[in-house]
Amino acid sequence: MVFFELFAHNPDILKVSAGQPLFSAGEEGHMMFVLSAGTADVIVNNRTVEVLQPGNIVGEMGIVSPGPRSASVVASSDCEFIAIDEKRFLFLVQQAPFFATQVMRVMAERLRAANQLLTPLEDI
Repeated sequence: MVFFELFAHNPDILKVSAGQPLFSAGEEGHMMFVLSAGTADVIVNNRTVEVLQPGNIVGEMGIVSPGPRSASVVASSDCEFIAIDEKRFLFLVQQAPFFATQVMRVMAERLRAANQLLTPLEDI
């Protein structure tokens, strides 16, 4: 089964119009999302750090460790997002272990990208 197919029958679709936020930095996060249509920007400190395409996940930190969002996500075109709550997330992890691996891979890639933006300690 292809990663994106895991969400094909999920009825929790959020439509976000171009220019509107899916969520904003600082808001409480307790859900993750899969972009099923459109494109969206991930924004940290008023800077676009990633452009999401269909099949990309976002908000994964909020499902793994609920708390304030570290980024904003704004639709750059009309978008549809599949909402994944904790119950669905745990089901997916149990039924499709590669799903958990994919979420961890996304988190690691985003952490690696954020680390590259940091000033080396010897330069401080």
